[in-house]
Amino acid sequence: MENMSIALEVKELTEAGSITGYGAVFGNVDLAGDRLMPGAFTKSLRRHAAAKTMPLMLWNHNDSEVIGVWSEVNEDSKGLMVGGRLVLDVARAREVHALMKAGALGGLSIGYRTTKDAMDGNVRLLNEVDLWEVSPVAFPANTKARITDVKSNLMTDFARRLRDGTPPSVKEFEDILRDAGIPKALATGIASVGYAKAIRSESDGKASDAAMTALRAAVMAYGNRT
Repeated sequence: MENMSIALEVKELTEAGSITGYGAVFGNVDLAGDRLMPGAFTKSLRRHAAAKTMPLMLWNHNDSEVIGVWSEVNEDSKGLMVGGRLVLDVARAREVHALMKAGALGGLSIGYRTTKDAMDGNVRLLNEVDLWEVSPVAFPANTKARITDVKSNLMTDFARRLRDGTPPSVKEFEDILRDAGIPKALATGIASVGYAKAIRSESDGKASDAAMTALRAAVMAYGNRT
C-alpha cells in the first residue's frame, strides 16, 4: 500500500469531533513526485458503494488504531471530499482531537494501491487508485488539500434556543464561546458586552438576530486567526 499526505488546517474545533474537508487534491505534485489525476478514485468509490463500505479512518496508517468513521467520501473537480467524525470514546481519537485543537498535527494521508499510472518526465501520474483509508498523520507531503471544518452543532443548538425563546444566560453564552475555542478573556468580553446588550433588548424583537450575529462574528473572527 502507498501513502499520499496532505496539509492539515483546523479552521474551527469544538468537542464533537466531526471533520469535513479534502483528503486529496488533484493536479499538484507531492513531495514523493506523484500527481493525483481527476477520476483517480471513481472506480474505487463505486466498489465501496456497491459493497456498502467506507475507507477506514486510522491513526498514522496503523490498522490496529481505528480512531473514527468516514461517513462521506466523494470525488469532485477539486479532489477527494471527506466527511466523518473522530470517535471520542476511543483514547487515541481523543488524543488526535486534542492535537488538532492545538494545531500540532501536520496532515492527512490517504492509503491506496495504484492500479493505473504513467510517467510524465520525473512525475508519476496516478490515473487510478484503490482507496483503502484516510488517516490523520504528523507529516504532510501534499501541501494543498486541507481539513476545512472540525466542529459540533454549536450554531444549530444556539439558534434553536433563540427560536424557543430560551436564550442562554450571559454565563452560558460565555461557555459556548469557550467551547468554540475562544480564549477566556475574549469570550468574557463578548458575552458581557455585545451579547448582554442583545438579550436585554429582547422586547424590540431583534434580540435573537443580534445575539446570533454576535456568536457568528465571534466564532468566525477567532477561527480566522487559527
